[in-house]
Order: sequence, then C-alpha cells, then structure tokens
Amino acid sequence: MLLGALRLKKAGLVLALLVWSSSMLISCGGGSPRIKLPPSRLNRRVMASQSVSATFTLGGLFIVDVQNDTLARTSEVSAGSSPGFMAISPTRATLLAFDSGSNSVEVINTTTETNTGRIQLSGPTTSLAIPTTSTGYAAVPTASSNLFATPGGIEVMNLTSGAITTTIGSPGAQTVVSNSTGTQLLVFSNDSNSVNVISPATALPPVDQGCDTAPNPVCTVVPGFDRPVGAIISGGTTYILNCGAECGGTQASVQVLNLGTMTAGASVPVDGATVGFVTGSTLYVAGTSPANHACAGETTAAATCGRLDVVDLGSMKVTNRIVITDGYHDHLDMSSNGQLFIGSHGCTEVGNVNSPSGEVRGCLSIFNTANRTVTIPPDNGDVTGLQSFTSLNKEYVAEGGNLRVYDTVKDKLLINNFIVAGTVNITGHIVDVKAVDFF
Repeated sequence: MLLGALRLKKAGLVLALLVWSSSMLISCGGGSPRIKLPPSRLNRRVMASQSVSATFTLGGLFIVDVQNDTLARTSEVSAGSSPGFMAISPTRATLLAFDSGSNSVEVINTTTETNTGRIQLSGPTTSLAIPTTSTGYAAVPTASSNLFATPGGIEVMNLTSGAITTTIGSPGAQTVVSNSTGTQLLVFSNDSNSVNVISPATALPPVDQGCDTAPNPVCTVVPGFDRPVGAIISGGTTYILNCGAECGGTQASVQVLNLGTMTAGASVPVDGATVGFVTGSTLYVAGTSPANHACAGETTAAATCGRLDVVDLGSMKVTNRIVITDGYHDHLDMSSNGQLFIGSHGCTEVGNVNSPSGEVRGCLSIFNTANRTVTIPPDNGDVTGLQSFTSLNKEYVAEGGNLRVYDTVKDKLLINNFIVAGTVNITGHIVDVKAVDFF
C-alpha cells in the first residue's frame, strides 16, 4: 500500500510540473500567443455614435459588449460634439466618424479605443470611403477653390498625419464609392445623369481641378445614367443604382458601368433604386416609386409604401417585388440567417406605443429571404444604422435615436437579462453603429 501511494504522489508531481512548464512556455512565447485585448477587455464589440440631442449635450462613441448588449466599463471614446454616421476600414482597425458640429472627421483607433486625430473638412459631408487604414475620402458638395468652376469635390484624407492632402474637383459631389484598393473612386452628384470616375493617385496636391476639366488622367465623366445615387462593386462588375423618378429623373434601374471602356451598359428597370445589397448572384434593391407606391397586400393605415426588388444578376431580370415601408431607403443589411433588414428615413409613421388603433409602424422592414415574407416591427423613427454579424442571430438597429437589438430568428426585439425591450441602455441620441471585431 505504501509503494502504491508513493507512485501516486510521484505521478501527481510530474503532472503538476508539466502544467507549470506549459504555462511558462506560453507566457514566455513558447506556445500559442495570448490574445491582447483592448482597454475595454472585450473582443466582441460594436461602437455606437451618440450625437447631441435636445436633452444631451455631449457626444461620443459608446463601446457595447455584444455578448451581453451592455456598455463596456470604459464605454466612451471622444469624437467631437455631434458624431453621426461612420465608416470603417476593411481591417476594422480604423473607424471614421463625421462630427456635424465641427464638419470634421474623427479618426478612431479601434485597437487602443482612442481618438487619434481630427481632420477638418471644408464643409459638411454625408459620404465617407475608407479602403485602407491610412487613407480616406470625403465627398464635400460645398468644397470650393478659385480653380473650380462649380463647388464640390473629394477631399483626400491622410489618416496618419490627420490632414487633407488633396481636394479633387467634382461638381456637387454628394456620394463617394471606392474600389477595394482605393485606386478608383465613383462620385455621384444630385440632379446629374453622369458618374464621375476619379483616379486619386494621379491628382496633384493641394488642389486638382479633376472633373472640372474632364476628361483627363484624374477624372472621366461617364454619361448615360438616370439620376445615379450610388454603386455596388461586386467582383469585377460595377452596378449603378439609378434613382430615376424618385430623384427627379425618369426610370429607376440597376445599370452596369463598364470601367474598362468607361461606358454605361445594360440595365434592368426596378421600382426604386436608392440602396442595394448583393449576395452571390442576387441583388436586392430598395426605393419608393412616385407612381407605384400602393400598399397592396398589407393591412396598414399608411397610404404610401416602398418596394424591394430582387434582381437575378445572371439574367439581369427582376424575379420578385415586395411591398415594404416607404421613405428614402439608404440602409440594407443581411443577417447571418438570411434576414434582410431594410431602413429608410422620412417614412410614413403610424401610431406609437399608445396608439388606439394598435398599429405602430416606422421606417424598418425585415424581409425573410427563405419564405419571402415581410415583417414591419412596431417601432417609430428613422433608421440611421444597421449592423449584422456572421456568427450571431442578432441585428443592431439605430432607429429613432435608440439602439435596438433584434433577434433575427424571431424578427422581434431581443429580450434577455441585460436589456429591456431590446434596447441598449445608452443616454442620448444614437445615430450609427459599427462592429469593430470580426465575429
């Protein structure tokens, strides 16, 4: 018995030594490296921009723990007085937030969770592009120079130095879309039937006339569209969203832009086209038609409804049309389980939580791509931000100044032990939300 007990003690001692040596190897670099967490100690985060409201005068970006839908211990990052819409780099290492209070772009390092600088724009913007962590682009419709015949331009931002390096002329520049490398920019202006294609690397600092004197090495103006408002670059093909009648033109459509020949190509008419989302060979495009806006098939007090068209990109044909809420649609996002969230602003709102009719309707629609049904959640307000995840059945929605969390299996507000009625507890007016980690 004594011999057996001695052997057990020796075995236990050997096991303890092995565990200790393994831990020493890991801590000294001999094993798998430890994951370095940011100051919030979270590796599943979103940042929500909180702007100035009538009752709250300090803006900032709030860090939300996606696991529990609660604020992080170190929850706020400074971002000016009125941070609103945001853009994030492909690596998610750099986040840009536009501060409407100062017309500046706040540069956020998501690893250190700090504001690394402010870039002053010459005027307000509603569109940012950030194809790399070091360079960003802002479409500024009021940008001016004595070299410009008409105001408007793309302001090229060096995110490391925190300065505007070049302003490229593009009359009335409203929206900028970049390819994956930032070598080509597609620029859209209101009340125009053309798309400006800019090569920023060839522009001469500090001011380049660009599209004011096109065609030139910096800018090519491509005509043949119908009030284009945006683009989707999918693989080697660029699809232009023609707003058409909704923006004062003729016919909404999705149209191919051939960047090789710089010409407008084939198009497919749709009911409305102000925002789109591509998955595989399917394009979902939403808008509100001035003519075809009946709420057929829905029981609602709203007299006007929008449309979601499903386009097969192989045949360039519409395969389905769905009635959704109206307004100007500018947000589309697909959840991990195929729920397409569609957001607009300026929609027809119906009732409220105390509505005697029982109907509550705002600017959010959810389309189930599997069974082709639509859910209109009972909530009011403009939708200003959407964020889905690849491994979670939830969607963050900035709607009516609140940060909502939806269960994408039930298409209802999420209820758990941490949030009440699917709303993250943040004081102030929430404008946008972005995931800063891959999950």
